[in-house]
Amino acid sequence: MTGILPPDLAGWLAAQAKGIDAGDVPAALILPRLADAGLARVGVPGALGGQGGTAMDAVGAIAAVARESLAAAFMLWGHRCFVEFMVRTPNHALRDRLLPDLLAGRLAGASGLSNVMKFLAGLEPLEVTARPEGDALVIDGILPWVTNLREQGFVVATAADPADGGPALILALAHDDPGVSRGADLALMAMRSSDTAALRIEGARVPRDRIIAADAPGWLPGVRPAFLAMQCGLPLGLARRSLDEAAGETGAGRGVLAAPIAALRARLDQVAAALEAGLASGGFVTRPAALFELRIALSDIAFEAVSLELQAGGGRCYLQGPGGGFARRWREAAFVPVITPSTVQLRTALAALGRAA
Repeated sequence: MTGILPPDLAGWLAAQAKGIDAGDVPAALILPRLADAGLARVGVPGALGGQGGTAMDAVGAIAAVARESLAAAFMLWGHRCFVEFMVRTPNHALRDRLLPDLLAGRLAGASGLSNVMKFLAGLEPLEVTARPEGDALVIDGILPWVTNLREQGFVVATAADPADGGPALILALAHDDPGVSRGADLALMAMRSSDTAALRIEGARVPRDRIIAADAPGWLPGVRPAFLAMQCGLPLGLARRSLDEAAGETGAGRGVLAAPIAALRARLDQVAAALEAGLASGGFVTRPAALFELRIALSDIAFEAVSLELQAGGGRCYLQGPGGGFARRWREAAFVPVITPSTVQLRTALAALGRAA
């Protein structure tokens, strides 16, 4: 599993993490830096311009970034999801047109499929509609929360409910499509340099050659494992960093924390191994509940890890200067459970299946 960043990128992320969290670093700088390091190519077949490897390698790349900055890792996750949609789309003309700029970071990819993932789980209706008009589709709706809406150029995947019936479809919207408008950056509590905003779609006329998948319910189960597994890279990297920070504290009485730190690290490794095994076997395609449970477990572990970091660091963690990194990780851990699909939504889906997590 890829999990080591190039030293120059790791140093840059470490130096900029506070500014990325606070919104002081231009978001437009971040994704190109990640792409320049080849991170958007990890797990993408070499024949398509990628570095090869597995989906778990992509998880590892996201986790490595999350060790330094969850906001940057969240941007990489959204971008890498769109890349995955291009790898898996039957629309090879669209793939060949967009993928080179996506892999190079010249175009920001955004995953607007959180709504349809919840739709598949029976949690909410689709928020975007499509009606045919000649050789095009007219799209209306709103995506209330999308990351990577880079004003210099983005493309976002969205699901739409056809007005003339039939299955929902997945299509790509571009930043310069008439009728597509990006709102102001959301006033997030943290993770401000992430180009996160609402996207309003009003009568956007989109050619049919932008359809990523014409049958969303049939196509998405094959994509969902990578979508959620790469999302798992966020708490995976965050938890590892907090556990390393906790283990590095040597003050009086800190030895009592050695056993719980080791136990939580073992749990984390166990969940990561289960994630890798499920991706390799393809079992998550037909048994998504197992992946839901791992995603919930990682969210819980991240919370426990930052709590151990706090206990190990003591009062220093509550000082603005020396405690700055911890405070950022504490906020990041608070974000993990609300990433769509949230842990509440995943627990709801599991309850409907008669499982508990």
